Amino acid sequence: MRRAGVTAGSTVVAYDDTNGAPAGRLVWMLRALGHDAAVLSGGLAAWDGALATQDESPDAGDVPVRDWPAHRIATADEVAAGEALVIDARAAERYRGEVEPIDPRAGHVPGAVNLPFSGNLDEHGRFLPPEELRRRFEAAGAREDRETIVYCGSGVTATHDLLALESAGFTRVRLFPGSWSQWSADPARPVAVGPNP
Repeated sequence: MRRAGVTAGSTVVAYDDTNGAPAGRLVWMLRALGHDAAVLSGGLAAWDGALATQDESPDAGDVPVRDWPAHRIATADEVAAGEALVIDARAAERYRGEVEPIDPRAGHVPGAVNLPFSGNLDEHGRFLPPEELRRRFEAAGAREDRETIVYCGSGVTATHDLLALESAGFTRVRLFPGSWSQWSADPARPVAVGPNP
């Protein structure tokens, strides 16, 4: 971040040219560390200003080094405990166990509900309004008085759901960074298949 010119007290705006997931991961990481950051909703396609083609060489930043905050990250045991709402942000066919292109086992964490991160976006690739996001997550069981833990395949697209949850006003949200890759690699962890319960 210092090489990218990020300074203490600055705001970082991240974008990508896909669906907002890579930018969302960076924004979630920065926010987890206490740095102000936002996603450009709609990504590069939503930008209506000039575009540069040359490499940028910002002055070195001075953003401080911080430890990862444990209260923003969930472990596999905390996911398995059954006390939090667990959301799987992957595509429905991976959640149901119909396909698994990456990990050793197909399926999902038992009890997890499937809310693919793509459902946070409108037809233009922009985040839905907060009230629509809130209805989406409440319908899946999100509540103010209950923690929500989100995972995906490897901890990237889950952060898209986390940013959407925060936009909708939910504050008790955490990432399971090991996600399905960690869970499915452990033969002691049970696996469920099929649609949302």
